[in-house]
Amino acid sequence: MAPTAEPTATPTPTPTPIPSPTLAATHDSLLPARILHRPAPVPPARPPLPSPLPSAAASVDSAGGPAGPAAEATRWDARQWAVLFLLSANMILDAIEVSLVLVALPSIGTALGLGLWTVQWLMSGFALGFAALLLLGPALNARLGRKRVYLAAMLLFAAASVGGGLTDSAWLLIATRVVKGLSAALTAPTGLAIIAATFRGGPQQRRAVSTYSLFGAAGFTVGLLLSGALLTGSWRWTFLFPAPAALVLLVFGLRLIPPDQGRTPAPRIAPGLLRNGSLLRSAVGAATLNGTYQSLLLLLVFQTQRQLAWPPWQSALALLPACVPLAVTVPFAGAMTARWGTDRLIALGAATPVLGYALYLWRPTTGSYLTGMLPTLLLVAAGFVLSFAALNLQATGALPAAERAAAVPLYQTAVQLGAAAMLPVTARLLGSHHGYRPALSFVTAVGAAGLLTALTGLRPTHRQVAA
Repeated sequence: MAPTAEPTATPTPTPTPIPSPTLAATHDSLLPARILHRPAPVPPARPPLPSPLPSAAASVDSAGGPAGPAAEATRWDARQWAVLFLLSANMILDAIEVSLVLVALPSIGTALGLGLWTVQWLMSGFALGFAALLLLGPALNARLGRKRVYLAAMLLFAAASVGGGLTDSAWLLIATRVVKGLSAALTAPTGLAIIAATFRGGPQQRRAVSTYSLFGAAGFTVGLLLSGALLTGSWRWTFLFPAPAALVLLVFGLRLIPPDQGRTPAPRIAPGLLRNGSLLRSAVGAATLNGTYQSLLLLLVFQTQRQLAWPPWQSALALLPACVPLAVTVPFAGAMTARWGTDRLIALGAATPVLGYALYLWRPTTGSYLTGMLPTLLLVAAGFVLSFAALNLQATGALPAAERAAAVPLYQTAVQLGAAAMLPVTARLLGSHHGYRPALSFVTAVGAAGLLTALTGLRPTHRQVAA
């Protein structure tokens, strides 16, 4: 590992949200101790990986950037640029897997004669696969090496994409989605680990993580746009499209990804970690945020395409307000948490989606998109803008350095399990022949539980203030 270049400016926090797809941590220097969970200063936290929902880290440039010798350290050579582009492109592939298939669900159900509860497993199966391997990923990296694990996961991802696009079997199709979730659980965190090995610490590494995360943040939006275009042909293209892209990246990865320089021991989960209040609150908050988000989008996709008879491309465009705000605001997430503290942002971020769900529950069948669906989508998006980076920071910020590497995959597993648990229930309620209100009521109730959990963090003993 190259020597760490010391920045001359105070680094901004580098939080990384969901998507959707996200976990091995990088160096402690990536997050500063500007957010305090206790009266005493907190050591820098390791950044969680982006999840299948967009994720991001704040760029060092947002704080004015380093000057002098530190500025020299942010300059990358051609090989570093190539490695970062390769990893970021694969991050987009991981991130689009949620939104790309989401919009295609009604078309797949119609083509294969599948009910809503069966077809939703294409979403929840991906989340289950993602969650299943997050805790084992660091151990595999430690045993087999980062490069080998990363490339093997990309090959598995491409094979599952081809298998899913060619089959007519519902359960084989679902199985390929689980396999793709398993692959994403390896490539996303391993990508961060490769960045840590390729870019020296300090501003250079923070900028690399920020760039990588911004690609992930854009992935959900890209997936929506692609799904609308691909579905003008066949639903099979939503499965086949990622395969050639993954194979091209695999070929370049064989040449560009640096070999492992020694092995890092896999982190161990201490029993006390499972009783840590900040980690548990963050995990519950992120699980409810991600679960209710994906459940609402599932509901809206079927409502727009089945009830309102919108074409898939129109349905995809209608959902953009739920994801674009996060993608364009991630560079400012670090400054926002430093200014307002994580607890207040988490509470506000839990409240706005609940307000949106309740609003849509009040009038879910309104004929106007502008007065019905759009306000709910914007309120849900506001929840992510306000709280997702703060949840990531709160999850690990108060932990000793030795425990952070184990806490990150625990937290991200909870994120994925939120979607895996909620989507089947939402689909079952949607198919109960009682309209959309039972499913909306369930989503609203789970969101309210997340809000109550967030409010417990506002007690004085847990209040977070900016340093």
